[in-house]
Order: sequence, then structure tokens, then C-alpha cells
Amino acid sequence: MLLMAVIITALLTRADEHVCSLRGRPELPQFSKDGDITIGGIFQLHSNLEDAKPDFKGEPEPLKCKGVKVRDFQFAQTMIFTTEEINNRTDILPGISLGYKIYDDCSAIPLAIRAGMALVNEQEENMYSNKSCPKPSTAHAIIGASSSSATIGIATTIRAFHIPVISYFATCECLSNRNKYPSFFRTIPSDYYQSTALAQLVKHFGWTWVGSIRSDNDYGNSGMATFVKAARQQGVCIEYSEIIYRTYPREKLIKTVDVIKKSSSKVIVVFSSFTDFELLVKEMLLQNVTGFQWIGTESWISDTKDLAAGESFRVLGGALGFTVRNAVITGLEEFLLNVRPSDTPGNSGLRDFWETVFSCTLTTQDKSASVNPCTGSENLAEVKNQYTDVTDLGTANDVYEAVYAVAHSLHNLFTCKSGQGPFAGKTCANKKKIEPWQAPKSVCSESCPPGTRKAVQKGKPVCCFDCIACGEGEISNQTDSIDCMMCPSEYRSNNQRNHCILKATEFLSFGEIMGVLLMILSLIGACLTTAIAIVFFRFRDTPIVKANNSELSFLLLFSLALCFLCSLTFIGQPSEWSCMLRHTAFGITFVLCISCVLGKTIVVLMAFRATLPGNNMMKWFGPVQQRLTLFVFTFIQALICTLWLIISPPFPNKNMNYFKDRIILECDLGSAAAFYAVLGYIGLLAAMCFVLAFLARNLPDSFNEAKYITFSMLIFCAVWITFIPAYISSPGKYTVAVEIFAILASSFGLLFCIFAPKCYIILFKPEKNTKKHLMGKGPSKSL
Repeated sequence: MLLMAVIITALLTRADEHVCSLRGRPELPQFSKDGDITIGGIFQLHSNLEDAKPDFKGEPEPLKCKGVKVRDFQFAQTMIFTTEEINNRTDILPGISLGYKIYDDCSAIPLAIRAGMALVNEQEENMYSNKSCPKPSTAHAIIGASSSSATIGIATTIRAFHIPVISYFATCECLSNRNKYPSFFRTIPSDYYQSTALAQLVKHFGWTWVGSIRSDNDYGNSGMATFVKAARQQGVCIEYSEIIYRTYPREKLIKTVDVIKKSSSKVIVVFSSFTDFELLVKEMLLQNVTGFQWIGTESWISDTKDLAAGESFRVLGGALGFTVRNAVITGLEEFLLNVRPSDTPGNSGLRDFWETVFSCTLTTQDKSASVNPCTGSENLAEVKNQYTDVTDLGTANDVYEAVYAVAHSLHNLFTCKSGQGPFAGKTCANKKKIEPWQAPKSVCSESCPPGTRKAVQKGKPVCCFDCIACGEGEISNQTDSIDCMMCPSEYRSNNQRNHCILKATEFLSFGEIMGVLLMILSLIGACLTTAIAIVFFRFRDTPIVKANNSELSFLLLFSLALCFLCSLTFIGQPSEWSCMLRHTAFGITFVLCISCVLGKTIVVLMAFRATLPGNNMMKWFGPVQQRLTLFVFTFIQALICTLWLIISPPFPNKNMNYFKDRIILECDLGSAAAFYAVLGYIGLLAAMCFVLAFLARNLPDSFNEAKYITFSMLIFCAVWITFIPAYISSPGKYTVAVEIFAILASSFGLLFCIFAPKCYIILFKPEKNTKKHLMGKGPSKSL
């Protein structure tokens, strides 16, 4: 009540002196009366619009309504009655008169919004001249509208003007959102309570298999969604969910009736407006579909006196539902029966009603009625319909209370005493000029915005709380949320912590700088290896190539090229095949490479031993034995990799634990033991090679390749020893980058240490590439 009062106060200001001008056709109200303060009203006095066929040659004709809704005329007259009652009282707003302007939205959202805008702007013809506006240009509050969708349109459109909208029949739960509709109020409960009660009613009778029908608007969709949620919690299942609407073609109604006839459930829950449901009932009568238990909402269940009358009773007999609580409004019946039609512009709302009720035609100022003229003095007391029926005034009482809510709010403002007001410093409102943003606040703690949660301050009432920001991966999307919700595992919270957004995926790709650099290094290594192989092949008959076991050299170059190229399988989005290929290819090619180096080392040692008198060891390690050694060493690694792939192969995995804001696409090892077995076997061969080469480092110069092998193995072992801690500690895609770097660094070390000196002699010192030079004697030392 205080909030409504403050908003109304903000509107009690006269316009600044400026010239008013009308844009477009004025929208005249159905009923109006001047007063010091104007209250707007928007009612569904007609059920639909006449079909318009614009010719697009000029300004469209005004929209015309059809189908008089006599019950809503009762609501409109109730508003007028309440206004007059307040004006005649001396204890509320003494010396201040209330006026009203009541518009018809014809059950159409565009007309409802148009009526709301008309209440924001002055619409009288005599106002639009070269004169200043003499009084406020807005209604100070709006009573209405009758439907949730229309009310949403009005409340959204005029929200910026801070004009209170008090609905007597808009029950959509969505309107309870104070962020979207800060100036909306209502005198009827939200559908949240009705939907929950309907679910409990269905469960109470043991109906666990039901059908559902709803209006295709905010009222039906939101209400049915809440009911379905509550019903499922009660263990009730929904067989089908159909939608209806007054403007849908008959074919859709026929389809809905067919669904009902073919269904096995005998209970139907209907969340629909009266007009929409009436069309469905008529179609069911035409097809003689009966025998169903109907569960209804207040929108149509309270109108069953007309809806279920006559033949319709065969369809709706026994329907259950909740209705608005009945009430008694003293003096209303007499007022309703004494109204008379008027020809005055802006007050002619009773013409269609009168002609419909009495089946006659009212005369106008410029012509007389041609058929069955009305006198205007017909007696409404002789009519029995929803307008004259005052035995059920539940909804009319909501209109009555809405007008009184406005009046009491205004009264509190006008009777405010200095020093006791709701504004800063306990001041009262300036009744002549008040700005909307001067509204006071009286709260212990400001509302917690989305992205935070409330935490009650220790030792203080529940109204006093702190707003705690939601943690990483948590959100709250409502004001004054009690708890933060966790985002799904593949989502993260945005910076405001009010929405979950999809996490970014991260992997080492060919498109990023690091991936491109590693790819270039890999290709450079492969190209250099190929170039060295070409040089060796070109000079294959020279002494230095022959003396260094050309077969093992070419096989070593081939395996090094594979080592460089296998690093490319580590770049790009992991897939099932790439994950299995990258580790097995790496393991096998590196074992082949180290086996070749080990073979060369053994050949050096055997060749030196063979020069000693009586030693014939080279015949036991000839070309056949060398090939067999390489095959055995490589086969063991291939066997380890095969068992790895069979038992627990690597697979692509989304790692959501390492980072909270992104997903790491990686290859899970499958079996860490197998991975370290592959590395361990490579390390074992490298250690053997290093030891043998170290022992042979001081052989005569003719066999000094052992020195280069020793140095290459030293680099190889250093790289892979430092790789393990770097691999374990590197996050995300950098883990892959570290592994690629280790492969490339060790491959380049082998390539340069073993082949660079030979290429230097072949290409730049050909005079040393002679048998005489290679057979030069040097000091021999024992092993």
C-alpha cells in the first residue's frame, strides 16, 4: 500500500507550461467523468474485433468491437459505483473528487496497450489548441486489465511513467516479478496458488492420469506450466496437452476434440479464459462428446451459470474448480439497475450493451432508429443475466477493492503530517509538484540483485541481510535469491553471476600461434632429415658414409623423420583415433630410433674389438644380427603398445576439473601404467646406449662416432628427465605442448649430434672424406 501511494504521489503534478498537440486520432473512453484526480479503467466490454480489410489507400478505419460481454459491463459499472461512493464520503479524500476514464480493450492486446497509452496522454479534443495544458496529462492509476496478456502489455508499456496498474483479474504468476513490473499490483491471488491447489484437488480424488487444455496466452501457458510442475510432484501424469485460442480456425478445435475422444484419461484440467473455452464446448456439443470430468480455473468455472446452461450441461455437468471468494457490496444492485445509456462522446459505453440486452436500436442525434427503436428507459430489473446477477460478486468485489486501494493511498498522502511522512527526513509529498524518483524507501537492507544471495545478519531480524556474491560456477537469476544454483558441468557463470554460459573449449590447435610454431618446427625437422638422407644417398659410396654403417644411418634418418612427423598428431582437436595414434606412434618410432643408435654403438665396439689379434667378434654381429636386434627391440615396444590399446586405450576426454571457466579437450591416457611403461622402455634403451657410447668415447679417431652418440644421448636423457615434472605440472594445452617440445628437442639433438659433423665433412671438407684419413692411426686405449 505504501509503494502504491508513493507511485501515485509521483504523478500528482501539473504539467509545465507548453503547447499540446494531438498526434493521430483521439481515443475516447466508454465512460468518463472529470475530477481532481483521474483513475483509469480498462475492461473487456466486447469479446472480439470485427474483421477489418484495409485497402492500403488511406488511413485505416478505427477498429470495431463485437460480441458484448455483459459480465464485464458489471465490472465497469462497479468501478463507477465505487468512485461515486468514495466521492460521497467525508472520511476519505474530503474536498477532493475522483474522476474516471474507462476504456474497452475488446479482448485484444493491441487495443489494451492503446488504451493504456491514451490514459497516459490527455485525449480531449478541446485540449489540442494553441493553449497550455491546464491539468495533469495522465491518469494517476489504472484499474485493469481483465486478462494477463493484456495487463503484461500495459504494465510493460507504461512502466517508465511509474503509473500504478491494479488488476482485478490478471492472475499470471509472471506478473509477480517486481523487476519487470515494479508498478503492478492486483487484488486477486497469483495463479501459483490456484495451480498448486488444482494439483492437490486432482490428487485428492485419486486422478493420476489426466489431460490438459490451455489458452495459448500468458495466462494459460504460465498457469498450466505451474500446474504440470505441481502435478508431477503429486505423482499425477499428463496424457496430452492441447492449446486453444479464440482466433484459431475451427480445424484446430476439431483436432483438439479428436485428441480428447482418442485419449484414455477421463479427467481434463482446463487453464483457459471463458471466451476460448466456450468455443471448445460448442465444438464438443456439435460432436456429442460427453462423459468427461472437467477441472476448471476461476476464469471460466465461475461463469458456469451461463456456460453450462442448457445443452452445454451435457458436457460440463459436474465440473470442479476454484472461484473467487463471494462478497456483498451494499448499494451496487440498485446502482446497476438505474444506469441509462448516453449519447455524449466519451460516455457512450452503454449503447451496445443496451441494444444487445433489449434487442432494440437506440436513436442518435443525427438519425432515428429504423427497426425496433429503444426508448432508453427500459427496465433492467426485468432482465436476468450476468450484469444484473449480484449473487456472485467475487470479481466485482476485486474491482471495488482496487478502487478503494487507490483512494486510501491518496488519502494517506493528502493527510500526511510534517515530520511523519515517508520521505527523507520524514517529510511529506509536495502535493503540487512531485517527481517520480522522489519515492522514499524504508528497508533495513537493499534488495539483493541477481548474481547474489541473501545472508541474514547474525542477531538481526530477517529483513536485515547481506548480499553475498555467488561463487564461481554458481548463479542466481532472481532478486533476493536465498541460494545460488550450480551451473551444469559444461557451463560456467558469467561475470554478473546471473546466467550460465557455455564454457570455452581449449586444445592445442593448428590455428593458434603456439600450434603453428610447433608444426613449423616439426616440418623443418622432417625436411632437414630428408635433406640429410638425400646427401647421404648422394655420397653413399664415400668412405665416411660407408664407415658409419650406411644401412643403420638410413634407417635412423627414416625413424627420425617419423619422430618429427608424429608430433603433428598431438596438434588439433583430440579424437578417438588421434588419441590412440599419437602415443603409440611416438613410442614405436622413438624405440626404432634409439635402437638404431644403440646398434651403431654396438657396431663401433664390435669393430674395435675385431681389430685386436685373435678376435673375430664382428662375425657374431653382422648385418643380419643388426636387423634382428632392431626388430626385437622395436617388437617389444609394439607389443606394449598393442596391449595398451587392447586393455585400456587412450581416449578423448573433457577435463572440467582443472579450470573452472573452460573445458580442456585432452587425450586421457587410459592406462597411466602403460604410458609410463612406454616411456620407461625408451629410457632403458637410451640409458644402455648412453653407457655403451660413454665407454667407447676414447676409441681411436677412426671410430670417434661414439663421442657424438654420447653427446646426443646426454641431450636425449636430459630432455626426457626434465619432461616428466614439466608434463605433470603444465596446465591444459601446455601439457601437449611440453610433450611435443620434448619430442622435437630430443629428435633435433640426435639429428644434429650424429649427422651434422658427417654432413660438414661431406659438404665442406671433402678432402677429409677419404679412406686414408679415416684409417689414420691414433693412440689406442683399452676399454
